[in-house]
Amino acid sequence: MSKARHGSLLALLAAVICLLGAAPAHAAEVPTLPGPPQSDAGTAIAYAKQHPHSAPPGANDFSCRPDSAHPRPVILVHGSDGSAYSNWAGLSPKLKAAGYCVFALNYGRKPGTEHFGMQTMTEGAAELEVFVDDVLSATGADEVDLIGHSQGATVARYYVNRLGGASKVHHWIGLASPTYGGTFFGIATAVTSVPGGTELIEAIGSEALAEQVQGSPFLTALNAGGDTVPGAEYTTIGTRYDEVIQPYTNVALHDPGATNILVQDLCPIDQTGHFNLPYDPYSQQLVLNTLDPAHVVVPPCAFVPLGTGIPGVIIASNF
Repeated sequence: MSKARHGSLLALLAAVICLLGAAPAHAAEVPTLPGPPQSDAGTAIAYAKQHPHSAPPGANDFSCRPDSAHPRPVILVHGSDGSAYSNWAGLSPKLKAAGYCVFALNYGRKPGTEHFGMQTMTEGAAELEVFVDDVLSATGADEVDLIGHSQGATVARYYVNRLGGASKVHHWIGLASPTYGGTFFGIATAVTSVPGGTELIEAIGSEALAEQVQGSPFLTALNAGGDTVPGAEYTTIGTRYDEVIQPYTNVALHDPGATNILVQDLCPIDQTGHFNLPYDPYSQQLVLNTLDPAHVVVPPCAFVPLGTGIPGVIIASNF
């Protein structure tokens, strides 16, 4: 075959691939091995490392059918280098006990590893899109509610705002959402301000991590023209003591349809931070109240010391 003809065939193949779309998104992992409930992130991370593919208690029962009191399945979306289990082993069983059909995925796997939430957030959102359709098909529901922690909140919001998810999502709830990004105590923004800095963050962290830095091209594009879209309700739950998102006000959404809740505005002595937020009982009840505003329960306001859970997260993540 001549080089010219070979080149023409390659060009034709490339055109066909372009017309059909790029390679389809990798399917998210759907963990089904039930793990025990956990009360803190460090213990959950340690368990997940010892028991890969664990599902948070009560999640991923595809025989579950929503009832009239809880008509929408709840889908939980984990954060960076997290998993369905490590993020949601505390909230998932409470949602299940409250009567919800609960589902959780592992998305953004780094090839050759058991690390999730590591690919671009666009790729993560594409995996979430497929998972939402699978949950709707299995349950017969018309809509879902999405709850995301950290990166997972932004992955879910990208799906809602940019992939047409607003027609399938009733309520988006973000816990410690990097809505306008974090400076990571000024370190990340300093690094990205120099040539090669973004690539360094990608190399030592992940592409998704670089996308969460304040002022990143990804966040700028996602928030352009409005950080919400019609058709879905939005609620953020943030903390003044966020160890990742600084300033903490970057968690908030600015546009119509958004409710922004700061834990300390309601319970000043709860100094829970970024990693503890999904395990904080007060914050968990705020999530339940958001899902079912007709049956609000005022949670007890209890003292939570600054830095709660951080030592456990560091130990579990590095050993």
